[in-house]
Amino acid sequence: MSPAAASDMVAIRSRYADLIKHSRRQSVLPIALIFAALVYIAYAMHVFEVPKLIENLRVDRGVILATDSFAHKYHIVKRFKTGEIEVSLEGTRGQEFEGSYPEWVQVDSQGFDVDMGDGVTATVKGNVVEFVVPGIPPLVVEATKDGVLFSGDLPEWAKYSPRKFEARPSLFKRIQVTKTKVEVHRYFAGWENFFFDFGHPLNGKAFTEVAATAFSSERIFPDQSNWQSIWNGIWHNKEWQHKDVFRALLETVIMALLGTVVASVIALPLAFIASSNFNRNFVSRMFIRRCFDFLRGIDTLIWSLIFIRAFGLGPLTGIMAIVFTMVGELGKLYSEAIENIDEHQVEGVKSTGASNAQNYAFGVLPQIMPVFISQTLYYLESNTRSATVIGALGAGGIGLMLVQTIQTSKDWENTLYLIVLTLLVVILMDVISGWLRRRLL
Repeated sequence: MSPAAASDMVAIRSRYADLIKHSRRQSVLPIALIFAALVYIAYAMHVFEVPKLIENLRVDRGVILATDSFAHKYHIVKRFKTGEIEVSLEGTRGQEFEGSYPEWVQVDSQGFDVDMGDGVTATVKGNVVEFVVPGIPPLVVEATKDGVLFSGDLPEWAKYSPRKFEARPSLFKRIQVTKTKVEVHRYFAGWENFFFDFGHPLNGKAFTEVAATAFSSERIFPDQSNWQSIWNGIWHNKEWQHKDVFRALLETVIMALLGTVVASVIALPLAFIASSNFNRNFVSRMFIRRCFDFLRGIDTLIWSLIFIRAFGLGPLTGIMAIVFTMVGELGKLYSEAIENIDEHQVEGVKSTGASNAQNYAFGVLPQIMPVFISQTLYYLESNTRSATVIGALGAGGIGLMLVQTIQTSKDWENTLYLIVLTLLVVILMDVISGWLRRRLL
């Protein structure tokens, strides 16, 4: 660099020193923020023991539960001690086949032979189990009084220990062998017995057969018409409990609707007291505002727990929990809307000689009504979701049924059914509230 150029650089740096320092600070700031974020993530992973959680993650268990949510399975079980063989749907006594087994299950005095599809078979003779999968040698497992015995190469989709042998060559095929029993699971896609339960005469019938039965003169039950028999069979399905589910959904919607409506009715007059342009009394105004802070500062779940302890289980506790939280939230929003109204419109109404009631009705309410309607409808949607969670704590509704199906660890198809219905209700509430907004605003 020439002496002249160097002299120019020094002059520029001295003249724009502050700008250069600011530019350097600006370039360092993003790097510092990224570094701080990485340090925080590392700290959070350490505090919450994320590596340990990943290590203990049961992916296989999750796959089984996910499969149970969209498919049904047949259980074929032999107990080695008694020789008893059970063939049932979903492994329940109420859905056990008596003598008339599915065509792919062959039962004899020694055991059974199950065709699991795609060339996969499970054969049980005495206490010896032979599992055949195309492409590999048969897997032979023997149950003894001390455990299970297996020798040979173990494929990657099978597990073996002296206490248990388990194999799952595909998502819809599974076998387990212990010293006490062998259990074969064969899955089929779909929700079995969704319309008619296991013991109903129309169980397993095609839609065309059910439709033909509806118009048939030969009655299913002597004391009912065929239309009544079909409807009662669906509505009173013992396995899917459609009647109880829709009653619980209605209970959840009522909790959300009553809670939101009552809260909005209470919050609106209190909002006028909390607004500075309608209430000049500082003490009362601050008192109402702090009440709003207190009510919305405690989460709906906490209010629900408090009311459950005070009044017991039931929808009333859910409604009260929603009311208490929503009065705080809606009251704040309404009061801010009131404080931001156009005073000229209020003064114009006053100039006509209107009373205070008329002033509120024609000068204030038309201005805050869009906020009142839009916020109330939004919280109605939100409270439909909240009512589901509150119900899970014991307030009733669809949330309580959802928790009960999860706790059984086997009714995951019922769990998915309830989740789908809840989502549909939330979507329906969103559509209705959107329609109401367009009509009212």
